Amino acid sequence: MSVHEITITARDYRLIQAEIKELEAQADALKQSMIKEMDTRQVDELQAGEFSIKYKLVESKRLDTTRLKAENPAVYETYAKSSVSARFQVA
Repeated sequence: MSVHEITITARDYRLIQAEIKELEAQADALKQSMIKEMDTRQVDELQAGEFSIKYKLVESKRLDTTRLKAENPAVYETYAKSSVSARFQVA
């Protein structure tokens, strides 16, 4: 791939990423309007044509690793796992 082709590809990538961000914002606005309607009706499940819409709060518990590391670093180090991930950025 030439520098020119990479430049075009990077530009296209950035444009698509911006479109995705805009579509995610639109999707979130639609989601919020449905949640608002369900709150108004005081329901956590709603049938709308072929769609079944559900909105429920879910509680989960997670380990506070920051606190564990601060209060008991030996235990933290015993159970901590390292992971490797890749990061891609077009700036």
